[in-house]
Order: sequence, then C-alpha cells, then structure tokens
Amino acid sequence: MEKITYTEENIRSLDWREHIRMRPGMYIGKLGDGSSPDDGIYVLLKEVIDNSIDEYIMGHGREIRVTVEEGEVEVRDFGRGIPLGKVIDCVSKINTGGKYDSKAFKKSVGLNGVGTKAVNALSDYFLVQAIRDGKTKVAEFQQGEITKDHSLKKSEEKMGTRILFRPDANIFRHYRYRSEFIENQLWNYAYLNAGLKIHYNGKVFVSQNGLLDLLSRRTQSEHLCYPIIHLKGEDIEVAMTHGQQYGEQYYSFVNGQHTTQGGTHLNAFREAVVKTIREFFNKNFDPKDVRSSIIAALSVRIEEPVFESQTKTKLGSQDIGPDGPSIRTFITDFVKRDLDNFLHKNPEVAKDLQKRILQSERERKEIADIKKLANQRAKKANLHNKKLRDCRLHFNDPGRSISDEDRLATTVFITEGDSASGSITKARNVQTQAVFSLRGKPLNCFGLTKKVVYENEEFNLLQHALDIEDSLDDLRYNRVVISTDADVDGMHIRLLLLTFFLQFFPELVRAGHLFIFDTPLFRVRDKNQTFYCYSEAEKQEAIKKLKGKPEITRFKGLGEISPSEFKDFIGDDIRLEPVLFNDQTDLEDVLAYYMGKNSQERQDFIIDNLRLEKDDVNGQEVKDAEALSEEVLETAG
Repeated sequence: MEKITYTEENIRSLDWREHIRMRPGMYIGKLGDGSSPDDGIYVLLKEVIDNSIDEYIMGHGREIRVTVEEGEVEVRDFGRGIPLGKVIDCVSKINTGGKYDSKAFKKSVGLNGVGTKAVNALSDYFLVQAIRDGKTKVAEFQQGEITKDHSLKKSEEKMGTRILFRPDANIFRHYRYRSEFIENQLWNYAYLNAGLKIHYNGKVFVSQNGLLDLLSRRTQSEHLCYPIIHLKGEDIEVAMTHGQQYGEQYYSFVNGQHTTQGGTHLNAFREAVVKTIREFFNKNFDPKDVRSSIIAALSVRIEEPVFESQTKTKLGSQDIGPDGPSIRTFITDFVKRDLDNFLHKNPEVAKDLQKRILQSERERKEIADIKKLANQRAKKANLHNKKLRDCRLHFNDPGRSISDEDRLATTVFITEGDSASGSITKARNVQTQAVFSLRGKPLNCFGLTKKVVYENEEFNLLQHALDIEDSLDDLRYNRVVISTDADVDGMHIRLLLLTFFLQFFPELVRAGHLFIFDTPLFRVRDKNQTFYCYSEAEKQEAIKKLKGKPEITRFKGLGEISPSEFKDFIGDDIRLEPVLFNDQTDLEDVLAYYMGKNSQERQDFIIDNLRLEKDDVNGQEVKDAEALSEEVLETAG
C-alpha cells in the first residue's frame, strides 16, 4: 500500500478567487445547466441585480436595464454608482463593500460582500463600469483576475453602475438562460419594489400594487373562493386567498429576496393565519383544513438577515433586528390585528373563507380511513426494495433526513417497465440517482378527487416514494424526472403522469422539480465515431460528418439502450426539459382541454401537433403520432 505523507507541503492556502472556483457550491448552490430556476447561472444574475435593487430601496435610481443575449448578461442601473476609487476592490476583494455600513444599507439583501466577487470569479469575462459625478471607471476581468484597468475618463452618461459578464462554460457546462425563469425573477423584483421599472430584452416589468399584483397575476379570479386579501404594514406586506387546488402555495420574501425554501418568517405566518382564523370563528379547526388550498404571498424587511446558505433561499433569523421583537411575534401580531380587522369589516369574505375550510375538513375526513389502509399497503409492498431503487443518500436509512445541500443533488427517474428501469439502474450514479418503476399505464386522474391517489396502488406508491403525502417540504428528491420511451405508449404515459402531478401536486411543478428526460432518438456511427442524435436534423448532420455509409439505429425504447451507453445520457451531460407554466396558465382549463371529455377542437389539435417528422425509412413516426392521438382521445373521452 502506498504510503501517504502529511507535511507542511500538504497545507495550502487558496486566495478568494481560487476558493470560489474550486468550491462554487458554497457560494451559489448547485451549478446546473439552466434547466432549473435555482441553477447557478440565475444566482449570478440575481447577485448583480440585488445591488441595483438596494440602490433603488435607498432612493437612488428608478430604472434597471437587463439584457441577456447568447449567454452574456448586462445589468445597468441608475443609482449612485460605485465610488470610482473602489470599483476594482468592490468586485475583486473579498469582504469589501458598502453594505457593512448599516446606516447606508440597513435592510439590504446581501451583507457579506461576496455576491459580485463570486460572479467575477465564475465568469470567463467580467466588466464593471461606474459612472459618477461626470466621470467613469471601467475594469475588465477573466475568471476573477484583472485583465484591463482603464484610466478614469469624463462621461456624460447618467450616474449608475454597469456590469457585464459571461458565465464560465468550464464550470456551467452546456448552460442556457431560459427567459421564463428570468422573467419570473424580474417580476418578483417588480412586485416587491412598487414603482421600479425593469427593462429586459424589450419587455418592461413594473408593478404599482405589490403583492396584490403578484397573486392577481398568478391566479385566475374565477377559481378563487374569495377576492384577494391585501394587508400592508411597516416592514411587512401580505396577500392571501384560497383556491380550489390541492396543497398550499406560498411566495415568501425577505428584504426582496425570494426565499423559495421559506424559513422562520413563513413558519410564523402559517401559524399566525391558523391562530387568527380559529379565534375569529371561535372554532378549533385543524391547521391542515385552514391552510388547505391557501395561496399567499409574504414580504418582510428585517435588519441584517441571516440565511441558512449563501444562496439566501431559507431565512434563519429569529429576530427582525438587534432591538426588535422576534420574527414570530412581529408577524403574529400583524396578522392577528390586520387579518382579524379585515374579516370583521368584510363578512362576505369571512363567510366564503369558512365555507372553504369546512369543505377541506369534509374531504380530509372522507379519505382518512382510505389513507390509513393505503399506508399499510405501501409498507406491505416493500416499496424500497421492489418499486424504488433508492440512492445511497436515502436507502441506508429510508427514514433519515438529509441536508438541503445533499437534496439538491438528488434525482429520481420514473420509468415504465423492467427493461427501462433496469438499464437506468445499472448506469446511474448510485449515490444521488434513484429509479421508480411503473407497472403498466397510470390512470387518467383528471376530474377525480385526491381519494384516487390512495385507492390507486401505483399513485399511492409513487407519492410514498417521493414522500409528498403531507407536504412538499418532505420531498426526497430535488429533480423528479419522467423517463418514458419515445414511442406511442411512452408519450401517453408521460401525459398521464403530467396530469397526476398537475392535478394533485401542482406546487411540485411550480417549484421547478418536475422534468422530462430527453433521450436520443438515433445512434449514427461508423468504425471510428459515434453520434447520438436527438432529432432528425441532428441525425442528418451526423451522417454528413461520417464518411461512407454509417450504421443508423432508431431507439424506440429506453430498454434498447445499453447501460454502458446510458452513462453518457444521465451524467453531467444529461438533457432535461423542465415542466413550466407561466403566471397566466390556468391549470384547470389546461387539464380539461387535454385530458377532459372529448371535443372536436382537441381532436384537431392533437392530430395536427403530434405528427412527427416522417422517418426516412418507413414513416413510423407519423403512424405513431396518429395512433397516439386516437389513444389519448379514447382514454380522455
């Protein structure tokens, strides 16, 4: 056995740039390729915009311009501009910035002086420009190292700061910015900063009514139980209503930061709502019935917030400031006073709210016995040995909770049949990737109540495997990937699974956890090279690159791809398509259209849109499309 030495020579000190590049996860969370809203490239954008937002909050600059083109990002604000003598230090010297001065940035988003330094270190090109008092200073960097230190020049431009960066493709492999995620990010900034105007690639984002606009934009009024309640106080704003969907839906923010994982402020709000409603109606409602189908947005501003990670997605602070009350007391007092007053002044809203709570109570009691039997069936099915090939982060102790950082790395593939699950199981990363195997086609659950989730064995076992029975907070895997064959049956199963998640667990989709696994349709190879092609166009391009007549294989099912080949498709270069819907998407209408009772309009749509390009050998794709259209129509109708 080789002897390993441990001497002074083994001790190494990294400078700030080296440390960020070697351990980027400590600063921006997971890397990703842009297919998930919490991927690192969006954190880089957020870190830059946060500084511009802080300027606006301090009363400087009412406009921000954001441009993203071919992976390059530019952010220009019209605040005070970085002091010209400190431009280089502010983006390249760790623990340097104006936010340590609590008077200047009392309730800022970022307080640790790391944000733009991380962006600089993780970019293969970074430019900073400050315009201030008729002068401008520009500096350029590569991977955090300065390449050009421009001299001071006169400028007639408006005061402010301009940052331009291009994420390093060696760190963010195959990355691509998705406008849907950026626009959602910018809308949040607009809602939380009424009157601020943000320009992005020709679009304008502005809000006058804050969180009321947020909920109005993200809900359909005809599906709400009562008009949105909007409450505002000093350093706190709340908007809430109840809908008809399953689960709880929250948008929580601290100092303008979207805390997607909640934290102490959201926990306090959830408790306060239950307490206030119980006291108002003088009835000890079950908390689950009060919060079932709630849709709410919460924003608080506190001094020197403490987050549980550098990405600031979960608040850990217990107090609103050094001399203030606890966050729990602050939020409870506000909700108890303002929500109680609102309900007394609006008896019709109170009546509709009580009606929704009683409806949830009836539904919960209706499935209580079924749920108990379903849990027993799940245990008897030996879920973790037969249906679910778990990852090592879980399966050594299925009941063990794992850290948020570990959970970010986890993926579960939902497959059809033994051959497909077998191939992925043999090729996967056992540490972080799990496989759940379906048996046959799932039920079309559109229009059914949640009782069917417990009565149907496949649905029951699936929700237990994901651990989403009671709350999305317990979700075992960060990425839930629908992995079906690229044929008629596979496409149909995909539709049925999408219906299941959108119908009963829409919050899982909204949170960006659901994906479609994109596997190659063709393998084109000769003796020297092999190309995996995801479309007819890629296949033709591969054929041109190879000399002579290549061997062309059309993959019909995942089981046809050998485990050795699968490793290439589920590793660092995995192709995943996120399941997205925008703020105006009405889930009930969408599901009714695609999976509800038959209609001529839908028949025409399916036939027109599922006609894949005709295969150059036998036209099989067209036949598959027509067969699928007939099968979906038959199942739905």
